[in-house]
Amino acid sequence: MDAPKNYAISLVVDNHKGILRDIGSVCAEHNANIILTQQETVTRGPDKGYAWVDLEIEGCDNAEDLVCDLRTIFGIRRVEQHDTFSTIFGKRVIVMGGGAQVAQVAMGAVNEADRHNIRGERISVDTIPLVGESNLASAVEAVARLPRASILVLAGSIMGGDITKAIRTVQAEEIPVICLKMVGSASDAADLVVTDPIQAGVMAVMHISSIGVFDLYRVKGREF
Repeated sequence: MDAPKNYAISLVVDNHKGILRDIGSVCAEHNANIILTQQETVTRGPDKGYAWVDLEIEGCDNAEDLVCDLRTIFGIRRVEQHDTFSTIFGKRVIVMGGGAQVAQVAMGAVNEADRHNIRGERISVDTIPLVGESNLASAVEAVARLPRASILVLAGSIMGGDITKAIRTVQAEEIPVICLKMVGSASDAADLVVTDPIQAGVMAVMHISSIGVFDLYRVKGREF
């Protein structure tokens, strides 16, 4: 049996209580299961002051009928159907740590992702340079909650303590972690340790690629 098709729907709505409940009720009436939702208050542009809601749904009986019924909800200003983020951006490589090392890992990851994306894949690379154990630990732990996050690369000179605890949280969600060779316990917890930052980025992309032949778990625990 084929998997249910996913749809993405964005809405601009009045910012008032109960609007998400009403949207969810209409989705349920159309047998649409909401698998992802994002919302925020619009702070600029023609929709300033309204709320923006983005949904990804699966199992809908008829997406066009659902969109029509969503438009009838009180407070709905605009409803549009789009491709899902997975279709547009695909899998995500997350890179964080010190600025210079993050840049080098990103260079390797972006170059390798380009090679795969030319052949039809969709792999995107997200980076954030951060310093401080608390900042990094919070960011690492949050990777487990990021949609489409497929692998994490930690690029720095010294990481441990709460960062190591956060690595294990990410791994528990079946997101592998690559570490650069560094001081601290983070590299002991990582699935793979790589000395060269460019190579670390390349390996991260190769592992999550659907057409690549590199499997990180076959060399788990090793250093390169």
